[in-house]
Amino acid sequence: MLNWIRAALVAGTVSLLAACGGGDDDPATVVDVARSDARFSVLVEAVGAAGLADTLSGPGPFTVFAPTDDAFAALLDELNLTKEQLLADRDLLTAVLTYHVVPERVERAGVPLGQPVTTVQGGIFKVDSTSAGLVVTDGRNRTATITQTDLRADNGVVHVIDRVILPADRNIVATAQSLPQFGILVQAVVAAGLVDALSGDGPFTVFAPTDDAFAALLAELGVTQAQLLADTALLTRVLTYHVVDGLVLKAGVPVGTAIATLEGGSFTVDATLAITDANGRTAGIVATDVLTSNGVIHVIDRVILPE
Repeated sequence: MLNWIRAALVAGTVSLLAACGGGDDDPATVVDVARSDARFSVLVEAVGAAGLADTLSGPGPFTVFAPTDDAFAALLDELNLTKEQLLADRDLLTAVLTYHVVPERVERAGVPLGQPVTTVQGGIFKVDSTSAGLVVTDGRNRTATITQTDLRADNGVVHVIDRVILPADRNIVATAQSLPQFGILVQAVVAAGLVDALSGDGPFTVFAPTDDAFAALLAELGVTQAQLLADTALLTRVLTYHVVDGLVLKAGVPVGTAIATLEGGSFTVDATLAITDANGRTAGIVATDVLTSNGVIHVIDRVILPE
């Protein structure tokens, strides 16, 4: 009878551990998860070449967004590299791989949708829930789909992604320079002497008016573009009124609450993403969450003005 009771207790304990996802059925480490899955052969090679196997076999916990072999093949085409060249570039490899690792256990149910996810590399990405599933937007505004979640290990969890994600390589100013709708904004930032400030560490959140928005402002004020760019005092006030200290993605925009700007004034944003400035004028946020190395850009369709 005593032996039967002991056996029943042991069986019950094993069942409870399995139900909680924490028993001997879990691989020891996230590295073991990758090594046991044929989809991750290149990832395993890369982790070895970067000298990260011991780190990712440590106590963690870690969350790894793991690209498949097909994802690495696409990256090599994108970067015009061979696999051997990628594996030999240890600095690049380490930056890319650590950008796929979050220094905590984040299972599917705990993914902070729409919020910045900080990686071991130091950069951020975000995850959104879409009709196609969970989609990652990386620091270069490229997207990857999470195709499988919650491959558990004792020291963390692995989520499978279909594209290698990359950390940001452009700051706010460089990003604006790369986008054709911000020609006048870039000229204004240069004229106001704000290039260095907006290229600094930040992070900053910039509500960036398009060229059409600036054209409408010139008509509203009855001035030429040259006159506006020449008035550096006014230009500086207007531009810094579009900048918020800190990283505020769309999901974190405080609705109906005064948002303080670097200029010193504030504006509000409503539930429809309409901005009301200090003069009661309104602007629409027409695109959000353009990620950069030192912050984020939201695109607006009207220049907002301080008091």
